[in-house]
Amino acid sequence: MINTVLELAAEALFVSDLQPSECPSRQTVEDTVTAMLLRHGSDGCAAGVAEEFGDHPDMAVRRMGWVRQELRSVMAAPRRPHYAS
Repeated sequence: MINTVLELAAEALFVSDLQPSECPSRQTVEDTVTAMLLRHGSDGCAAGVAEEFGDHPDMAVRRMGWVRQELRSVMAAPRRPHYAS
């Protein structure tokens, strides 16, 4: 199940406008993934990834490499506790 969640997150981050040059925070990455999944759904994100790999394979490979690296960093970083107010 974890692999499925990571794949969904990767597709969602891939189709977002977030760029490596922005050096996004963990919260920004999480918010972006959520926003893209809500906007496009899982099928829409997957379709966007497929389209980019078909149209611009070299750029898509580089972007997916950054996406996976970013998600590994997010998953490895300690999470701040969330307290209900």
